[in-house]
Amino acid sequence: MSHSGSVVALATGKDELYEAHIDTSQVDERRLLRKIDIRVVPWLGLLYFLNFLDRGSIGNAKLYHMETDLGITDKQYLIALTAFFFPYALLEPASNVILRRVRPSMWLSSMMFVWGIVMMCHGFLHSYGGLVTLRVLLGVAEAGLYPGIVFYISCWYKRSELGTRVAAFFTSATIAGAFSGLLAAAISNMNGVAGKPGWSWIFILEGLFTVLCAVASYWVISNFPETAGFLTKEERVFVIRRLRDDMQFSAGGEEFKARYIWQSLRDWKTYLAMGIYMGFDGPLFAFSLFTPTIINEVPTTANLLSVPVYFWSCIVTVIVGFVGDRLGKRGYINLDVPGLVGYIILITSRTPALSYFACFLAASAWVASNVEGSYKRGVTLAMAIGWGNLNGAVSSNVYRAKDAPWYRLGHGIILAYIAIGWLCSAAFMFLLRRENERRDRGERDEVIDSDNSGEETDDLALKNGRFETVNDARREKGDEWSQFRYTL
Repeated sequence: MSHSGSVVALATGKDELYEAHIDTSQVDERRLLRKIDIRVVPWLGLLYFLNFLDRGSIGNAKLYHMETDLGITDKQYLIALTAFFFPYALLEPASNVILRRVRPSMWLSSMMFVWGIVMMCHGFLHSYGGLVTLRVLLGVAEAGLYPGIVFYISCWYKRSELGTRVAAFFTSATIAGAFSGLLAAAISNMNGVAGKPGWSWIFILEGLFTVLCAVASYWVISNFPETAGFLTKEERVFVIRRLRDDMQFSAGGEEFKARYIWQSLRDWKTYLAMGIYMGFDGPLFAFSLFTPTIINEVPTTANLLSVPVYFWSCIVTVIVGFVGDRLGKRGYINLDVPGLVGYIILITSRTPALSYFACFLAASAWVASNVEGSYKRGVTLAMAIGWGNLNGAVSSNVYRAKDAPWYRLGHGIILAYIAIGWLCSAAFMFLLRRENERRDRGERDEVIDSDNSGEETDDLALKNGRFETVNDARREKGDEWSQFRYTL
């Protein structure tokens, strides 16, 4: 016998209510959300701003004669870029599991402190071997920050609110792209100070600021909602209850079990999400590392000319996040037609100004909304983003000096990445819709013993699982629970 028709009563009964003895009737939801927004999102945005700024510094340093001063070839420079991505991608799943078990304020801040130190060390480089070593160490230190932040935000907000918040923090990357060029142009004027070239000071000063912000982060970053010190007890309970009403049943804490990781590894959504992030991160890294080089053909200062490109992408990011939450149709927005058009223009263009214009088009939280269980969501996000980041090892090698000035090979490979992301997004959307329809027809209903009056159960229901209560079913199955509905 299925449990259809009795779910609401069982799932929302007094005995199922989180901290049922706490009265939250006086909590103003809108005011509480503003409070969380102010405390959680801006500082995370600053962290990602510094992360993206530091990661892209090497692209700016290259313009100020780093290769010449270190005596390295273009091929060696590309190898050094590639070395960053392997530890950066491979360590992300483990990082997210640790984040859930350790306080975010401790883990994220420590990660930031270490990469700031490594970034400063770039300013004292004298050899190719030192450059490769530091890029590997930077990959280790930065591993897990982006998936960690996305996972952390998903533990605070409902699925319909997530896109706007992720977009708000992600705009810091585009702002960093714009600010990076301006900052590098200014810092390069310190060329010769203390006997160091301008590119050294780019690394030293940006790394120092990161270290200072990391120290402050130990006190500024809040922990998960159930222990957040800036909320009252009633507010913490209210946040957990609204998340559980939004089918985030792991809100309020979840005991670690190895099977949660295996659930992620067996889930088809994990692997399609990896394809989506592959189509997103490959172009992102290529874009951030090589935008000054690509548009260097325009007769003006390349670093300054890159600023409007990132300003445009900042506007697009905010609009996409807002519209995605408003319409609840992130799948359609995820089909990146402007990106495809932009890179087609870049491939066919022989006019520098046209190539510069196409960069605007090419710059133009869906996965987190469709995975339930905090550990499973953390691992799935980390695997998807980690795989996307690993493809940065490829995209960081596609813009070769010998392909200048039009870089058709590089643009063609990035166009292929965008196409892969487009196809995976379309497949993800189609399969989620089909699964929702099957659940609407009752094909995924479980057997609930407390709702079973001794009638015969069919084989299909038994195959979907047998549980004592609805609460047991939803806790055990997460997003595979028959009443969970995916967002499209």
